[in-house]
Amino acid sequence: MRILFVCSGNTCRSPLAEAIARRILEESGKENVIVESAGTQAWQGAPASDEAILIGVERNLDLSSHRSRRLTPQMVESSDLVLVMSSEHLAQVREMDSTANVYLLAGYGSDGGGRPIADPFGGDLEDYRETADVLEKELKEILGRIKAA
Repeated sequence: MRILFVCSGNTCRSPLAEAIARRILEESGKENVIVESAGTQAWQGAPASDEAILIGVERNLDLSSHRSRRLTPQMVESSDLVLVMSSEHLAQVREMDSTANVYLLAGYGSDGGGRPIADPFGGDLEDYRETADVLEKELKEILGRIKAA
């Protein structure tokens, strides 16, 4: 299974989601899931934001090698599940591929209702911690449903 996380710049939310998901999957021994991230407006090759890297360090996540990628139709097409951070991202993914299996990440794991995840970019470390907390809670629920390899 291939899961793609999408945000705007691919420097904060989606890299954090990717790193958190990777850790959850490793801890649960689920080797049949590939996680990646991209941004609808990403500058190709930009590192994760300093704040995202610091939050990663606090949570034992290594974002030092992350480089942003701009979302492409090929990425969407090759993903089994696309989880996005906002309704704007949802619309952009559906514009690329109307048949994509795409959902708002927040709410998909618990109630399916879906709600945006706030963009911490430009905020302080507490904003990033809050975003990481939401991502971790949601991802534990979502990834808990996936069968182990």
